Amino acid sequence: MSKENDDQADRLIEETIEAGVMTITLNRPERMNALTEAMLLQFRAALERAAADPLTRAVLVRAAGRAFCTGQDLSARDPRKFAEPFDLEAIQRELFHPIVTLIRTMEKPVVIAVHGAAAGAGASIAIAGDIVLAADDAKFIWSFAKVGLSVDAGAGHTLVQALGAARARALLLTAGSLSGSEAAAAGLIWRSMPESELQDEASALARRLAEGPTLGYGLIKKAAAAAETMPFDEYLSEEARLQGIAGRSQDYREGVLSFLEKRPAAFKGR
Repeated sequence: MSKENDDQADRLIEETIEAGVMTITLNRPERMNALTEAMLLQFRAALERAAADPLTRAVLVRAAGRAFCTGQDLSARDPRKFAEPFDLEAIQRELFHPIVTLIRTMEKPVVIAVHGAAAGAGASIAIAGDIVLAADDAKFIWSFAKVGLSVDAGAGHTLVQALGAARARALLLTAGSLSGSEAAAAGLIWRSMPESELQDEASALARRLAEGPTLGYGLIKKAAAAAETMPFDEYLSEEARLQGIAGRSQDYREGVLSFLEKRPAAFKGR
């Protein structure tokens, strides 16, 4: 079964659904998937459909062409053509933050496969995934300092959490970059591999997740989010609450029965 995004004739984002996996493809390869407002709105709409669709049990985000995403398309931001500066605060709140929030909070696992360059907002979105795979020679580039900007799309939080404040601060201040293999070694992403293996590995992982206990996956995402912000005693209370929900699910019953009966589990996501 497949469903294509036909909201707009210009398909800057493409969707397919197969075997419980919605694959969302950034599809502006001629501009290395540089982001425009229309592209961001299509991306958000695709993520909203994935979150709401009961047939979607896992999400895979990938990109067409030779780069994952080179960030905001600056050709649309030429200051010589506008009388007033762009309201980047409003743009962050209205266009970028909903995307990374959906990725982080939807109760389905989101796998992101990164090849080529992931720069600026493209890198910020890439590292928002639950499980991020990258080509060994992919480049995560945070070049905001080169154009006089701060940081966007949640990347400051993610980088500090993953790398520590000292490394994150230096990476941002120097407009630095990490290869896919360096990002994996630093704990910023899960794994790197040769680019020739990336798409098959990412697709196989998304299919495996789609066959799993998706209700439990959603609860794991909530527990991980709580661990980032709560003191330990509060976290323990939230952890127990979430485990209680999982323990009442049909998937937990099926998981135990499949173990006792020595057979593969047939999870339903409820």
